[in-house]
Amino acid sequence: MDASPPPPALEDLTVYRSLFSAYPDALLLVDAAGRIVLANPAATALLGYPAHELAGLDVDALVPDGIRPRHAAYRQAYGQAPRTRPMGTQMELVARRRDGSEVRVEIALSPLQSRGLPLVVAAIRDVGAYPRVKQALQRARRSEQLAQLGRAAVDERDPQQLLMRAPAVAAQALEVEFASLLLLEPDRLAFRVAGCCGDMGGVPLGSTMANRPDTLAGHVLAQNRPVVVDDLGRESRFESPQAYADAGVASLLAVPLSDRGRVIGVLAVQTRSARHFGGEDTLFLESLANLLATCLQRAQSEEALSHAQRLESVGQLTGGIAHDFNNLLTVIQGNLQVLEELPALACDKFGQQLVGAAARAARRGAELTGKLLAFSRRQVLQPSAVDVGAMLESLADMLRRTLDQRIDIGVELPDAAATVQADPGQLEAALLNIAINARDAMPDGGALRFAVSPAGALPATVRREIDAPGAVDESLLRIAISDTGSGMSEEVRERAFEPFFTTKQAGRGTGLGLSTVYGFARQSHGAVAIDSAPGLGTTISLYLPRPGGPKAVAADAAGGVGAMPRGLKVLLVEDDAEVRSVARHFLGLLGCEVTACASGEQALLLLEPGAAFQLLLTDIALGSGMRGTELAGLAQARLPALPVLLTSGFPAELLDADRDSPPGWELLQKPYSRNELAQAIARALAAGG
Repeated sequence: MDASPPPPALEDLTVYRSLFSAYPDALLLVDAAGRIVLANPAATALLGYPAHELAGLDVDALVPDGIRPRHAAYRQAYGQAPRTRPMGTQMELVARRRDGSEVRVEIALSPLQSRGLPLVVAAIRDVGAYPRVKQALQRARRSEQLAQLGRAAVDERDPQQLLMRAPAVAAQALEVEFASLLLLEPDRLAFRVAGCCGDMGGVPLGSTMANRPDTLAGHVLAQNRPVVVDDLGRESRFESPQAYADAGVASLLAVPLSDRGRVIGVLAVQTRSARHFGGEDTLFLESLANLLATCLQRAQSEEALSHAQRLESVGQLTGGIAHDFNNLLTVIQGNLQVLEELPALACDKFGQQLVGAAARAARRGAELTGKLLAFSRRQVLQPSAVDVGAMLESLADMLRRTLDQRIDIGVELPDAAATVQADPGQLEAALLNIAINARDAMPDGGALRFAVSPAGALPATVRREIDAPGAVDESLLRIAISDTGSGMSEEVRERAFEPFFTTKQAGRGTGLGLSTVYGFARQSHGAVAIDSAPGLGTTISLYLPRPGGPKAVAADAAGGVGAMPRGLKVLLVEDDAEVRSVARHFLGLLGCEVTACASGEQALLLLEPGAAFQLLLTDIALGSGMRGTELAGLAQARLPALPVLLTSGFPAELLDADRDSPPGWELLQKPYSRNELAQAIARALAAGG
């Protein structure tokens, strides 16, 4: 008796064929030889083959070349023991389309031998068709794109290359036609197109657009949050650029680019499709914007560090040069002063003129050296509490009398008292240097304003400049000097603090004005910043500490020193023979009895207990031998009441001595005049007595 199942009725076959054709997954009927017998429409759509090409095709053609040998072995083993089997749930399976592209799939095999047919049904499902899977794949792709851009940011030293690349990454990840990156100009009055993807006429790379709330970028800046536009034709919050209409833009997404909470630009994507940008899209674009902001911040920090290192190198060089110049100027000025007082020249008018001209030139040389030292932060400062308001009012009165009458000068002061802890003479010189630069930038007149205010939120560049690690915004005062002059280009602004850099005509400036301001501010534990653009004037801001920090040494008045005691027994120690000769002559004219030595070791032999010396006057740097500070310490160990006066042409040595030496030791910087020497001796005697 025949036990095989009866053949299906015609109606049943019709139902089966309908189900086979309507099934949403791709279905293939494959014979024992691995040839495709029948394929449903979903299979032709997934695999990209027409139905007549799939019929008779070897199933191995649907397998990528790299795994085809393994697939043939798997198929042969399956043919020997066919069973219902899902595939691709624990491993990744990939099908090869007709065009060579690949798609990740899951496959379920169902043998039909039990139905009397030597066939296998292969049900194939596109994994990417699952909404959650599609979303996960999308996230993975976007994460990989961010990672690739991050790796490029580490390797790429030029931030402009990243700015150019980022819009393309945004457009590709969000599957849109256009993307653009706009950065705020330093004056924050306009945005500049720093990068773009897609040809949107009217918005070329490098073009600018006004920073106004009625523009897309201005609106994003004002809101400081992402802006989504689903239908640009109905947008009323800002005006849509004509370039958007020309390009057929229908919807867009824009996010702010922020640096330490301050918006510095906008990253936007635009598409011709009317679509809703979801939360995942916004998060990705924000992540991309944050990555860009970090890269820009790093590039700015590296540039600032490089600039600071260059300035520090120049400062060390100028400090060393100043040391040698000061020794030379001590000899020149000292001998000129001696010549000026010679009886033989007293009645020689021409000789007096020559000496006077040489003395003036030597003083200018000393002033130039002082400016070099100010830049290199190696000048000796005497900080005290300075009433900035009173100083500015006095300075403004003086400038009104001396500057071009077409320059309107104003002072804006806060209601509360405005004081800073700084050297008053050096602060006034810094303000005067800035004012003179402002005058030169306004040849046809203009406005010059001095404004004092609390520092507020410090700009990032200023915060990096501040010497004191614990400095807070409230501990600083801002003195802003603004002019309506020609302004500076970015290239000039970057070099403005470099010594000897000047844009003035030959003979009109040394290029040391702003460099001395820079050095003074840094040495005073403050900072200086420039905000300027061509045609928009310049604002230079001095940030200086308020009183209340470490107690400063107040400057003694120049007068009121008192008479020099006649016959003062001075032990003079100076390794430079010519400087020693000048100092010895000055001391002789002051009525002192001088014993001169060329080294600390020689002087130490004379400093026996009970020695009659009443003052030790020594240079700090004494050649290759004992230093002056070491000599002074040993001298006071033997003669505790012996006053000490230290001199040096290298202010860094004086600064170190001022910090490390006993408070009774007096300091005198070279070059010095006879009167300055007399005043320093009087102070040393007063401190020692």
